[in-house]
Amino acid sequence: MTDAQPATDPEPMSREWNYHPDLPLADSSIFKWPPEPRFLGRWVWRNWLMMSERVMMVLLATLCWWLLYPSLETAKTVAPGWIIQVWLVNLGLMVAIAGGLHWFFYMRRAQGKALKFDHREPARGNRLWNFSDQVHDNMFWSLGSGVAQLTLFQVAIMWLMANGYVPTITLASNPVWFIAGLVLLPIWSAFHFYWVHRLLHVPFIYKHVHALHHRNVNIGPWSGLSMHPVEHLLYISSLLIHCVIASHPIHLFFHVIYLGPGAAMTHTGYEDLLIKDKRKLALGTFYHQLHHRYYECNYGNQEMPWDRWFGTFHNGSEEGTRVTRARKKKMHRNI
Repeated sequence: MTDAQPATDPEPMSREWNYHPDLPLADSSIFKWPPEPRFLGRWVWRNWLMMSERVMMVLLATLCWWLLYPSLETAKTVAPGWIIQVWLVNLGLMVAIAGGLHWFFYMRRAQGKALKFDHREPARGNRLWNFSDQVHDNMFWSLGSGVAQLTLFQVAIMWLMANGYVPTITLASNPVWFIAGLVLLPIWSAFHFYWVHRLLHVPFIYKHVHALHHRNVNIGPWSGLSMHPVEHLLYISSLLIHCVIASHPIHLFFHVIYLGPGAAMTHTGYEDLLIKDKRKLALGTFYHQLHHRYYECNYGNQEMPWDRWFGTFHNGSEEGTRVTRARKKKMHRNI
């Protein structure tokens, strides 16, 4: 046992889970009706008025816009130099964030199994995975097709912005929409993700495309962007909103980070980052962990109401598991 590892890991909460939040899961959608002002106020405070995952990504996007990514002036002309620069920045961000989280949680074991959903560690010696190693397989798909397609979408939109083919704004020209755009982008991404995700679970597409991502029943940071190239194309197409809605490069870069390195943060396999036994940063959600365990449920995320509206919400209860397994059996009967 290393000095970094807690002296004792907490006792598992059940045979199925090492840890889970209070069950059944409550409705934490910001769109639930009737509206609850206090709940919405806490949501704004937690996500945007303290050092949250989203605030960190906006700050990182601003830093990248200022120091790392090429300017729009440079992007006016298609040239290998600045395109490679964008790819290198994106590659570096994925390695730093996904790799850093993997090192902290799974190599250094700095948090042990405290707040870890699944009992298991990443798989090794299993031929289900490329290189017979879950982490190496996930790195291959994330850093290969994932970073490449993220970069291609980003480069194309930067070129369109630079040449005036899509609407743009600045903080000075439209400060209200500039701030609102940052708040709305994750909500748009959640909306887009739900419907793309439902498409990916059509049995034929699931078998030939989405099953690659779902090999990750026990997820880790490198699982978030580990997808089939067709799934990358559909998932990253969320960025096309910048071709329709006026935005700034910081919005685009925030969106890129949210979809790429941000997926590593939400797939850590842990609910929160603990510092001195206090929850300091929200990471993964049990809501999505249930999707990776039981497949045909919780296609969206907690902020959007779609799973509840369309009967695909699993609240973590035994009844929820029974209903989900019956749905899965019916959907995949003939493939």
